[in-house]
Amino acid sequence: MQLINLGFAVPTLSQLLTFLVRFFFVLAGLGALLFLLWGAFSWVTSGGAKENVEKARDKIQAAIIGLILIVAVLAIMVTLEQVVFQQKICVGLTCEITVPNLIGQ
Repeated sequence: MQLINLGFAVPTLSQLLTFLVRFFFVLAGLGALLFLLWGAFSWVTSGGAKENVEKARDKIQAAIIGLILIVAVLAIMVTLEQVVFQQKICVGLTCEITVPNLIGQ
């Protein structure tokens, strides 16, 4: 049987899961920023109508709360990975996810 050289290394499960975790946080941050811009655009185009201004303000508040939550979760998880677990247990933010070996060697 002849091995075929693909030209790239096939990612491991931990590399794939690490990518997905990081991608989720990037996607959440971009979503919150887009929601913030949508609220700002709604405010500008509200024409001074009280109801539309309140809806736009609610969108902006929700986006800012979302950004604060994302930053807080990232700070807590990085602190856990780096300080508490000293990179022995990783969830994919600062190092690759450590998948426990369930089958003994």
